[in-house]
Amino acid sequence: MDDRRPTLLHSCARAATTAEAGYRVDYPNSSERASRIIALDDRAAAILEPVADRSWRGARFLTFEAVRDGDGNGVVDAQLRSFDGGTSLLSEELDGADVAVMVATGDEGAEAASIIGRASFRRRIMTAGLVVRGRNEPNDAVNVLRPYASVLVVSPDEQYIADVLTALRA
Repeated sequence: MDDRRPTLLHSCARAATTAEAGYRVDYPNSSERASRIIALDDRAAAILEPVADRSWRGARFLTFEAVRDGDGNGVVDAQLRSFDGGTSLLSEELDGADVAVMVATGDEGAEAASIIGRASFRRRIMTAGLVVRGRNEPNDAVNVLRPYASVLVVSPDEQYIADVLTALRA
């Protein structure tokens, strides 16, 4: 005999009872996410700079600087610069990262998006693309990020960037 019962309309009401409330987790998720937020162009870096000054949990804010030679197996690396002036390699930054967020405003970041997207894919790291563009600007940045971002958000307002990063637990 099957002991399972189908989910019925009143199941949600039962889940709201005092008895069921004892099973709820009543504190925020305590695990930190190792996020790498990478500006693909100069305008994106200018937008991210004040955002990077806020208090974040495990997030590192970086700017794509230059393509670096690969490892001889066709894998290309990149040099990144943090907002405090330090430099690092993309391969080092992605080690241990949970999510790579690429921020773009135009099509200048096409090569950067490709390198970051492919490196993240090889490591099975989730990627997100945030595009800030004015109402009458072309969709160049969207087209650049579309093949490399699992999540793509387009906003005419740069203030939305901090909200999305908070939602991603950066």
